[in-house]
Parts: sequence; structure tokens; C-alpha cells
Amino acid sequence: MQDRPDGYHGSRGLRARLEGSLHASCCPALPALTPAAHQGGWDHRWTTSVCRVIGLMAGTVSTACGKTAVTGKIIGGKNTVDKRWPWQAGLLYQGMFICGASLISDYWVISAAHCFQMSHKPSDYKILLGYYQLEKPTSYSQLAAVYRLFIHADYNKHYYQESDITLLQLYRPAKFSDSIRTVCLPEVNIQLLDLILCWITGWGMVNDQGEWGQELLPTPRTLQEAQVGFLDNSFCESILKPPETINQTIAIQDGMLCAADFLAGKSVCRGDSGGPLVCKLNDTWYLMGLASFSTPCEKPIGPGIFTKVSYFNQWITEKQKSSPNPDPSTAPPEEKPPALFSFNSLGNVHKPRNFLVLVASQTFLLLLIFLWTVGL
Repeated sequence: MQDRPDGYHGSRGLRARLEGSLHASCCPALPALTPAAHQGGWDHRWTTSVCRVIGLMAGTVSTACGKTAVTGKIIGGKNTVDKRWPWQAGLLYQGMFICGASLISDYWVISAAHCFQMSHKPSDYKILLGYYQLEKPTSYSQLAAVYRLFIHADYNKHYYQESDITLLQLYRPAKFSDSIRTVCLPEVNIQLLDLILCWITGWGMVNDQGEWGQELLPTPRTLQEAQVGFLDNSFCESILKPPETINQTIAIQDGMLCAADFLAGKSVCRGDSGGPLVCKLNDTWYLMGLASFSTPCEKPIGPGIFTKVSYFNQWITEKQKSSPNPDPSTAPPEEKPPALFSFNSLGNVHKPRNFLVLVASQTFLLLLIFLWTVGL
């Protein structure tokens, strides 16, 4: 075993230098690398404080959230297992699937603001809960009516896709089961740096290669999962430079996260918008991001940009406190959960000027090595 700089030791994993009162067991095991692997010395952009989670105090989140009925190692980029992601929700607009979402309490669902461009009327939307395959609802699937929408007032106001977040309040509380549970929200602004590995899920397109190349999930539209790693925001911003013909600035703001898996070629695509990016800390799943926009989901894969949920913690709390739960007797009649065969997936696909040429070959190789990991 060889000592490493900045408090890293060992060959099975990285022990991060921790600041404040933290959960210290969040680090995934990563392949062993010696300083010789990078001739210029250790690149601190990739190696400093792998899972430094600022101020995450034990006991600040209910133990009821962030738990699943399915345990074991997860292998990404394929169909997920039923009940593995019980907070995964779907957003319907006038009966058609358009976006992903997440259940954060019995009455509240969270998604992306850009999913609501067609209408701000709550009655135009429904929420799917307890779905694994969109074409095959089960006895535990639910179709929930939306009581109120809270679209962030600063959405797309100053920067591209800024404050891309919306809260939905349901008319009736969700009926919890092994297939319907809530994901935890961090109660402070968690700072997750580059190398902690997390998961994205959704029913979005397999690829998006133009009008005639779009490929939907094959029947029966099974929920997909993939593991992704966080990337430095400035690194992603350089990748996302727009074409020279477009007069638009892409700025990765503090309220955004950048993530992808360049090694396996996995990222978000159309239809995954608003869906969850979750991370497992101390055997509990936390909602860290909402799928916002990405480069085209084709090879070579580019990064996805996610709304950073913890950045909007105060806004979420204020909106929830401002709107008491509705009287269920005022709710519209309950409807049978539908089998979905038609889709109108929304998504923000940003076409950068270039991708691979922006990354030096040595840096890109080092990045691929660091993104390779065992399951959480």
C-alpha cells in the first residue's frame, strides 16, 4: 500500500478528507491508482475530497425515505429491477407521457420546470406512481391528480435552464408500498465533488439521432438505470460551448450538477427530463439532481446537466409550507392507472461545438479510469 496525498490511503477505495460533521461511509470503492498513473502528479480536480459532504448531519432526514425493498449490487445501463427505485414517477400531459419525476412525500412530487412549457394548469397533468413498465401497470400502480403547480419564478430567466425545478402537490396522498416510497431530500446544501458515483433512471429515448433516428424504449417500456459520475462544472461548461452560429451562452451555475458515464456511454436522453439523479449515502438514497438538459444522446456520449436539488432546499420548504394539503373530497374522481403506448417525450438537447477535441487524450483517459467503479 502506498500513501497518497491529501489523506488518501489504501488500495480498495479512497478515504476522503472530511470537513465538518459528516457521514464518512459514502465513498464507493474505486480502482487503485498510484501517483505514477499521472506523470504530472495527482490532479487535484479529480482527487480532492471525493465524497466531501458538507454538513450532512445524522438524523436530519426521516428513515422512512430513501429506502428500497430491493438490495444488492446494481449494474447500470440496462433494465432496472422492479421496486428498486420506488420514488420514480412519470409526468403525463393530457394523458401522454412527457417527463420523469420523483416522489418526495405523500403529497409532493418534484420535476423540471421545462416539462411545463405547454401549460401551467394543474388539471392538464397527472402523475404516475408505482410503475415499472409503462405498458403494464400493476395492482400497486397509481394515477394521481395534481392540485397545484409551483414553477420556479427564475426558470430560464438569466441563464439557459436556470432554476429548472417545479413542485407538484397532489390532491390525494400516495399509497405507500414496496413499489411506492419517497426519496430523501438533503436538508443542507450538500457539496458533492467530482468522483462520487450515483444513478439516473427514466423511460426516455434510447437515442436521439435526429427526426428519423429517435428510438423509443422497446415494448413494454421498462424503466432504465445507469450509473454516472459527477464532473467539474467548469469542465462541463467547456464541453457545452454552443455552435458558433448560435448566440447563446451555456453557463453551468451553482444550482446545477454535471454528470455522465463516458466509459459505458450512458447519460440522459429525451423523456428522462425531470427524472431523478440519486446517490446512496449510509444506506439511504438522496435526490441530488433533476435531469435538465444534455448533449445529444448519441455516441460519443456527452454530459448531462441536472438541477442541483439541495441548492433549492429553502425554496422547496417554503412552497410546501405555503400550501396546506387539500381536502381529498374536492379531488376529481380517481382514475384507473393507464397502460401507455404513446409518447411525446420532452427534453432539452444542447448541441455543443465539439466534444472530444476539447479533452486532451491523457486527461480523457484519466477521467475514464476514475469513472470506472463497482456498484454502490
